[in-house]
Amino acid sequence: MEDGARRSMMGDRSTLLSYYHEDAKTMYEVFRRGLHITGDGPFLGSRLPNQPYKWLSYKEVFSRAEHLGSGLLSQGCQPNPDQFIGVFAQNRPEWIISELACYTYSMVVVPLYDTLGPDAIRYIINTAEISTVICDKPEKATVLLENVQRGETPGLKTIILMDAFDAQLLEEAQKCSVHIWALRDVEALGREHYRKPVPPDPDDLSIVCFTSGTTGDPKGVMLTHGNVVADFGGFLKVTDKVIFPNQDDVLISFLPLAHMFERLIEAVVICHGGRIGFFQGDIRLLPDDMKALRPTIFPVVPRLLNRMYDKIFSQANTSVKRWLLNFAAKRKGLEVSRGVIRCDSVWDKIFFHKIQVRAAAAVTREALAALMSDRSCDLLTGQSGRQVTDDHHRSGSRVPDRPGLPESGARVSGEIPGRPWLPVLCAGVFLTRPTLCVQVYEAYGQTECTAGCTFTTPGDWTAGETPNASESQLLMNPVT
Repeated sequence: MEDGARRSMMGDRSTLLSYYHEDAKTMYEVFRRGLHITGDGPFLGSRLPNQPYKWLSYKEVFSRAEHLGSGLLSQGCQPNPDQFIGVFAQNRPEWIISELACYTYSMVVVPLYDTLGPDAIRYIINTAEISTVICDKPEKATVLLENVQRGETPGLKTIILMDAFDAQLLEEAQKCSVHIWALRDVEALGREHYRKPVPPDPDDLSIVCFTSGTTGDPKGVMLTHGNVVADFGGFLKVTDKVIFPNQDDVLISFLPLAHMFERLIEAVVICHGGRIGFFQGDIRLLPDDMKALRPTIFPVVPRLLNRMYDKIFSQANTSVKRWLLNFAAKRKGLEVSRGVIRCDSVWDKIFFHKIQVRAAAAVTREALAALMSDRSCDLLTGQSGRQVTDDHHRSGSRVPDRPGLPESGARVSGEIPGRPWLPVLCAGVFLTRPTLCVQVYEAYGQTECTAGCTFTTPGDWTAGETPNASESQLLMNPVT
């Protein structure tokens, strides 16, 4: 461009990519698109121990979401983006049904999760002015009621439970004027008092994800429907030559739905009519769930992949077996480093035919190389514990040892005077140009904040510590 800026070759020269599919500009439309593709086909699956997955179809979920949303409106909730609904549950079909119920009537989802601690739960409920919380277990409802009884969350008026509960919980709720409902009863209420959907606009809020932040109270990241759709739209655009989502895809859901990383992956699956199977709730049973589900998509965190790596190599209980496995992993890893992704090599047939991994994580170099060798798959990296998803859209990138890569979004910037578009190598750390793109979140918390950090050592891309400042000099370089 004339001013020296560069434009991505992947986008239209006149507009930014704010969505990928013309008929999917909001999260409500994303689901409707998946519904149109799959209809009566399977959508959400769950299982009990030692049993096969049982599935709800897209049409069943669509119907239940409308009934639940209508039931919420019958209880006094308003069909607009000012109505915040808390969801306090582990991954399961009812989580998605609750989310879609909110989107169907332009309400906003606010995930609550144990990791932030009890103080944070109280803070979020008060800050977001949440009057209704949908939760999975009576134990969580008890925690919420205790907060109300102590006068710490006076605005909470309704708790909707996915699991069965006893009369004692109802008595405790009555003492503090909180209404307890079973989810199925709210759906039945909505069935009797059905309300026509009130679809959201792209600029309407869809979700507020609270993060612990660096200091102080949790910060709420406000994400519109357009923000979320633009994010996974960018993923689809950049990977559309190598990744082809379709209704045959199956996702194993076990990473927290309170984090946008998991939510965006699920949005991609939903948009293309795929299936989502939920784990049983116990991470130790995840291998068994995967055997039953046979997923094609496996979002994963570094700790789990490293554990899988250790388990695989621990089974090589003799020096000869360990040597052979290491040799096979290195040979397969060499193929991967050259961009050869296949599952029919001699190493696949002899050593890796039982292992299937399609992952998104940052793991140690050894684990990543071995696990990338274990099956023909594309590995996409991202950061799972973020409220604004930092998914790095570079299929086939082979750089390990870091939580995500800097290819698609710059974090720090630097230039050589006189050569403004050349990245600087400073103390072993590449500094890249900032990227201007579509807005990926609406606001962050209720206070002013800085979105900057420092990296301590080359190869360590984690943030949070401030090293000694290096000597530097700013030079004026007039444009001629």
